[in-house]
Amino acid sequence: MSIRVLVVDDSALIRNVLSSALVKDGDIEVVGTAEDPIVARQKIKELNPDVVTLDIEMPNMNGLEFLSKLMRLRPIPVVMVSTLTHKGASETMLALELGAVDFVGKPGQDFAGGIESFGDEVRTKVRAAAQSDVRGRAMRASVATAETPVLNAGPVPAGALIAIGASTGGVDAIRNVLSRLPMNCPPIVVTQHMPANFTSRFAERLNQQVALNVVEASDRMVLENGHVYIARGGFQMRLENTLNQLKCRIFEGELVSGHRPSVDVLFTSVAKVVGDKAVGAILTGMGKDGAQGLKKMKQSGAYTVGQNKDSALVYGMPRVAAEIGAVVEEAAVEDIAAKLMAGVMKQKSAA
Repeated sequence: MSIRVLVVDDSALIRNVLSSALVKDGDIEVVGTAEDPIVARQKIKELNPDVVTLDIEMPNMNGLEFLSKLMRLRPIPVVMVSTLTHKGASETMLALELGAVDFVGKPGQDFAGGIESFGDEVRTKVRAAAQSDVRGRAMRASVATAETPVLNAGPVPAGALIAIGASTGGVDAIRNVLSRLPMNCPPIVVTQHMPANFTSRFAERLNQQVALNVVEASDRMVLENGHVYIARGGFQMRLENTLNQLKCRIFEGELVSGHRPSVDVLFTSVAKVVGDKAVGAILTGMGKDGAQGLKKMKQSGAYTVGQNKDSALVYGMPRVAAEIGAVVEEAAVEDIAAKLMAGVMKQKSAA
């Protein structure tokens, strides 16, 4: 059965480009298009699509305002089509917080960067969106309890580290985990699949939302307790230990598991450099990036946890990790912070 998509964009050219790209492989059907949210609202009622692609800047109603109303009244998987600018990154971060599943960068007027790669990306993300549990997330959000940080548990062991990896749905899941961690937690390194212009804005936004200090990692940055280091989009991030100091190393590198940054690259380095003093979590996301790296962490003595199916927007990466024996246990996203801190303090007591 094909995935039914409604394309919403005020540009006739972009509507045509998206429609042509989406139907290329035959498993996706464009059931309609709309030039603004007013038309889109009526077509959603009439056509009942599986996924909506949505522009942000449109006449009659801003795409973000429409998205907010849609998620409140009729939750449906939405993939944003965003401009790859700092302003576009800020708006896209807000769209993901409002409930969009994912985003793709809108091709430039000259289609620089390749129409083929754009098409591949939009098809991949629409397929993932079609499998996402948007309605379940909306129901959980309506009954969610207030986010309370994990209680401080005394000094953390020297050399301890928390590593987190995520993809589709990770913006919300990472915020959920970080908001529950105490200020005295070990350094936290995070790989979230995102392009270059977006990870700096993601770090800025998280820094506004959680008590921890969140930054986009830079090369040779020394890791400190109570700080979060976001892998830079378009680059790989690994760790090294020099003069008994943990540091981020940022380098271009090849695509690994289809990604740059790759969760596998980060987790593999954590297993090698930090070993049994680390704890790790693999969160919502499509594909399998991070599963093998998390298994190496577990084999090195690290405590590992995967987000469970019921709380994951896309149960892909955590599913693969669980299937290959990479996780010690699975947990709801709301419980992962407490699990990670318990793992850190357990290692202290065993030391």
